[in-house]
Amino acid sequence: MKFVNGLFVISILLVSVMKGQSIQFNDYFTNQTMRIDYFHIGDATSEMVTLDHVYQYGIWAGSLKNLIDDFNNGAYYYKVYDLASPKGTDSRGKLIFSKGFDSYFKEYQTSDDAAKGIKRTYQESAIIPYPKNKIKFVLEKRDKQNNLNEVYSTEIDPSDLYIIKDAVKDNSVKVYKSHYSGDPHIKVDVVILADGYTTKEQKKFEKDLKCYTNIFLSHNPYKNIKDKFNIYGVFKPSQESGIDEPGANIYKSTTLGTTFYSLGSERYVLTEDNKAVHDLAAHVPYDAIYIMCNSARYGGGGIYNFYCTFVADNQFSPYIFLHEFGHSFGGLADEYYTSDVAYNEFYPKDVEPVEPNITRLLDKDNLKWKNLITPGIEIPTPWEKENYDKMDYAWQKERRSMNNHIAELKRNKAQQKEIDAAQNEYNEKDKIHSDEVDKYLMSSKYWGKVGAFEGAGYSAKGMYRPMLDCIMFSKGTKPFCKVCEDHLGKVIEHFSN
Repeated sequence: MKFVNGLFVISILLVSVMKGQSIQFNDYFTNQTMRIDYFHIGDATSEMVTLDHVYQYGIWAGSLKNLIDDFNNGAYYYKVYDLASPKGTDSRGKLIFSKGFDSYFKEYQTSDDAAKGIKRTYQESAIIPYPKNKIKFVLEKRDKQNNLNEVYSTEIDPSDLYIIKDAVKDNSVKVYKSHYSGDPHIKVDVVILADGYTTKEQKKFEKDLKCYTNIFLSHNPYKNIKDKFNIYGVFKPSQESGIDEPGANIYKSTTLGTTFYSLGSERYVLTEDNKAVHDLAAHVPYDAIYIMCNSARYGGGGIYNFYCTFVADNQFSPYIFLHEFGHSFGGLADEYYTSDVAYNEFYPKDVEPVEPNITRLLDKDNLKWKNLITPGIEIPTPWEKENYDKMDYAWQKERRSMNNHIAELKRNKAQQKEIDAAQNEYNEKDKIHSDEVDKYLMSSKYWGKVGAFEGAGYSAKGMYRPMLDCIMFSKGTKPFCKVCEDHLGKVIEHFSN
């Protein structure tokens, strides 16, 4: 990446300094978890943060060594400063923990409603090791030049009487160790939460959990390092089976409140019940959260270091499962650009995105993945984009029409036979199109090569991805591209050392 006025060089130096920092865990933390819940309020041009509650529970799941996040990814960072340490050059104290993340609120800020000045409130959680001393908790946000600036801070005393302790007890919850390798401090701890599974569907959850654990551990880069992961399942029955489909006027009473049509996108599945998500996840040590939704309708979502969702029963569910984890765990960007999204100018022009797998190509001689580029390849890399665009935009128009028709049938209480026929027709055409895309891309002379291919990050022009195809670009059974896989490996090492 390249920033103007030498900011890129400065960022490299800062990363080097942060990597050189050595925070001794036992000097500043106990082996427990502190969860800081807060409200994020605002619209496209304003935001306010207010503290909700602070919790103490469980052991700390994360690394005892890698306490400073040096990936420089995410729209936000939360940072923890020890107030008992000499302040040195930073008036806030000694930095002892940090983590980059994205949020539902940040995505809302790019929506039409936010642009109209409609303010909304979202709850978020910061998960940190439990501090020994009084701390300053700081939220920082990137500006339009991607520089981090403080937007909120508060002091937290770990001995405060109002910190809620052992608040996660729930006799209706069942925990499964789907894949267990050992000490959470040196493993990536992944939890898969159930939503939309009733008491009678507990066996189905167990079957689905086993299925997706196997899918996860059979896909690179996870396949060859299975011993670096713990995978848990947490089941709490929902009152009703399935999840919300507002476009079809279908609403369900579920444990976590997941819903299609998030931010107006019919396939985008999220929940605004952040507290329920983290209360359920807290039954196990966790670094990353999956929400498995008991639905066959295509959909999912993933937000970096927040959570990700996927539906369990769609023909493309394995793809969704892996793709969304790429977002939520690795901070990978979407590489596709033809599909409808709910965002407006998600990536500002003339600014290099922080995500590792897309670029504005502001400096083609210093690509962020230059160490992986195929020798001699042209940058930017020409490809058969025009015909691809015609094919895919035509399908996107047809799929919108078909999905709207299915939603209308459901709203109007059509016979189930008619709904099933329409859904089956859509599924068949969706699979045919996916196979056509694979065949088209694989026929290119640039197949399997690393370069800079225009079309990425929801933008047909001026944004580039590393390879023609990747699980972050198109649907189907396929690998991560070399750049995405390389970055995921680095993130795994961060959590498992």
